[in-house]
Amino acid sequence: MAGNTFGTLFKVTTFGESHGGTVGCVIDGCPAGITLNEEMIQIDLDRRRPGQSDITTPRKEEDIVHIESGVFEGKTTGTPLCLVVQNKDAHSSDYDHLKNIFRPSHADYTYQKKYGIRDTRGGGRASARETVARVAAGSVARIYLNTITGIEIVAFVERVQNIVGNIDIHTVSIKDVDKTPVRCPDGVAAEQMISLIKKTGEEGDSLGGVIRCILRNVPVGLGEPVFDRLSAKLGQAMLSIPATKGFEIGSGFSGTYLTGRTHNDEFYTDKNGNIRTHTNNSGGVQGGISNGEIIDFRVAFKPTSTIRKEQKTVTTDGKETLLNAHGRHDPCVLPRAVPIVEAMAALTIMDYYLLQKIYG
Repeated sequence: MAGNTFGTLFKVTTFGESHGGTVGCVIDGCPAGITLNEEMIQIDLDRRRPGQSDITTPRKEEDIVHIESGVFEGKTTGTPLCLVVQNKDAHSSDYDHLKNIFRPSHADYTYQKKYGIRDTRGGGRASARETVARVAAGSVARIYLNTITGIEIVAFVERVQNIVGNIDIHTVSIKDVDKTPVRCPDGVAAEQMISLIKKTGEEGDSLGGVIRCILRNVPVGLGEPVFDRLSAKLGQAMLSIPATKGFEIGSGFSGTYLTGRTHNDEFYTDKNGNIRTHTNNSGGVQGGISNGEIIDFRVAFKPTSTIRKEQKTVTTDGKETLLNAHGRHDPCVLPRAVPIVEAMAALTIMDYYLLQKIYG
């Protein structure tokens, strides 16, 4: 199976399945000399782990990370980092009734047709459980970026179904985001979101929405022309996250309603002599290269595919049947997807930052 590695210089390969023994990653290309320990990585993993509140899956995983290689006396050595997390609360029997059924909007059918075999325990490699490894790797990248460059990455839930939060992207912090279990910094909207998620979950259904991500203090010049544009790589990174269905940067699709005169980001020189833009419809990226403004993008997440309502489907031999799914699933994936979005943003920026250093 190809497609398990992300990055060029800061290269991350993830491994493991939802109900296997472990999930983890190998990071090749991590610079030497970074102060790193398991407690530092654990901060981000704790934000992603299941069982955080009554609006997430009740699966109980501590997600304790172990550094197996690449660190000596509290510093990275420049050799491959191996990070491992054990699966301890896997209930594989919950999926016995699904062995011969294709679940609607899951990867069951496509994996079976492509490989001729699939792991039926919670989706196997296609499960969002794999994102534990991404968050661990992203934490390493974030630590480097915060320490060396001052780049800040903050994601938050902007919308759940039709409930939209009003958030100031210039001041919002991770502390603000984590004040509520739904990870929307707008307290009024957050309460409405939580109420809707609980109600929908009790009905056996699920919800989707939008996560917005802000990157501050990104230097000018990150990104490559044509095929490796920074915006294109961010799009790839975000759309590789399970349950994602859309990506837009800056004005995105709303920009199509404007004219060139109203959409263009006009330049000015600030009091420090820096060239800036009055607006940021470009989302911090022009010509595929960062322009020094806030990088601002949104990621659309579909409603969780596993629901307790009856659905039409077929068996593995093509016979039509009805599915009444059960198990432990998030009625809305967005609250736990916030640190995943941040992790993939960190991995993308880290890779381009190291590439830019080659230019001197």
